[in-house]
Amino acid sequence: MTGSVFAVRGRTYVYMAACAAAISGLLFGFDTAVINGALLFIREQFGLTEVQTELVAGSLLCGCILGSACAGMLGDWWGRRKALLAVAVLFAAAALGCAIPTGVWQLIAARFWCGVAIGVASVLAPMYISEVSPAHIRGRLVSLNQLAIVSGILLAYYVNWQLAAQGEGSWRWMFGVAALPAVAFFAAMWWNPESPRWLARSRMTKEAYAVLSRTMEQSEAQKELRQIEKSLEEESSTSMRDLLRPGIRRALGIAIFLAVFQQITGINTVLYYGSILFKEMVGETATNAVGANVAIGGVNFLCTIGALFLVDRVGRKALMMAGSAGMGLALLALGFAFRQAHPASGWILSLILLYVACFALTLGPCVWVYIAEIFPNRIRGRAMSVATLALWTACLAVTLTFLSLMRLLSPAGTFWLYAGLCAVMFVVVALILPETKQKSLEEIQAFWIDRRIAADRLR
Repeated sequence: MTGSVFAVRGRTYVYMAACAAAISGLLFGFDTAVINGALLFIREQFGLTEVQTELVAGSLLCGCILGSACAGMLGDWWGRRKALLAVAVLFAAAALGCAIPTGVWQLIAARFWCGVAIGVASVLAPMYISEVSPAHIRGRLVSLNQLAIVSGILLAYYVNWQLAAQGEGSWRWMFGVAALPAVAFFAAMWWNPESPRWLARSRMTKEAYAVLSRTMEQSEAQKELRQIEKSLEEESSTSMRDLLRPGIRRALGIAIFLAVFQQITGINTVLYYGSILFKEMVGETATNAVGANVAIGGVNFLCTIGALFLVDRVGRKALMMAGSAGMGLALLALGFAFRQAHPASGWILSLILLYVACFALTLGPCVWVYIAEIFPNRIRGRAMSVATLALWTACLAVTLTFLSLMRLLSPAGTFWLYAGLCAVMFVVVALILPETKQKSLEEIQAFWIDRRIAADRLR
């Protein structure tokens, strides 16, 4: 067997493992975006107020907060693979639960448990992919999870559009179909290997080497395993207090900042409330409003594919700077468009598509890649839980305040607020973030440790 043949097999093996884990991203995207079209019919059937509408949308995010808070411990205790298998079961049960409620509070409860599954998956899936991936393609492979998320969003929009003509009860089918990819996720993860870094951390060295040797040549696998073991020796403690140590504290602060600003720059106002925006503020019919989201989902999907080829070539930092600038300009123009007495739907849609394209090419995948790779092995699970908890909390805040902000500040003022937050993100990314492109997880860990040692010596 030649090295090139082995390299092809090794890369194929890694891609298969990453794609299996990324199915959770498809469920993540579908279950978060399906509410966009379903809300129009749920509001009509249950006679919801704006506050109740925000609660139906936000209940999922409350579950995401709980799930992301627990994900790191679950991943550390059970292993990434077993925890993701449990998530697949919860996804299927929650999808069916969302399809059968007879009252709004039953729907809110089912959406909450769906959110728990999303919260756990949002931490463990990118973590798992980053831990099985070689450094030179890690950004691309972790971005597969983001591609799966936007695929799920596009699928949800398309399903909503096709089912919208079925009338008042169509929202039940919109939710229920998510049980099918949940079954596929369980089947795919059943055949996946465990993370080699988790195996090494659990002192299953032979098993860790077996996984690594299927992803790269044996000499490289031995070298990688030695690096992993060395990094584990240097980070022997798993206390939550370790997250506040010099160096690691800075990495955690950066991760939390990126997680929060990915959300408070407004992306989920489009993903969750797009149909309401086009129907109630632009004047489109319900079918056209849901159909406009298919175009948004299509752009989101295509630009995320583009990001797969950029993230390891251009780098995380440059992409996030470009994205925050482009999103800010699009939001600024969108605010001026809504200042018109009768905003043109085509102009509004074009600006939203530009905004979504900038996000999908940059912040969408890059933030997940960055927070999945910057933490040391022993604390990666808990550190990612903290960062992802911050992300879902920010997402919940945006979801629960968007309609209220539209009344308080007007649509123009609301989008200008988000544009200002994009400007803040541009400045912070430009001045503070280190680049992680083409570095192994152990090299990134050494960067923070060296900074910590230097800080200790100065005291």
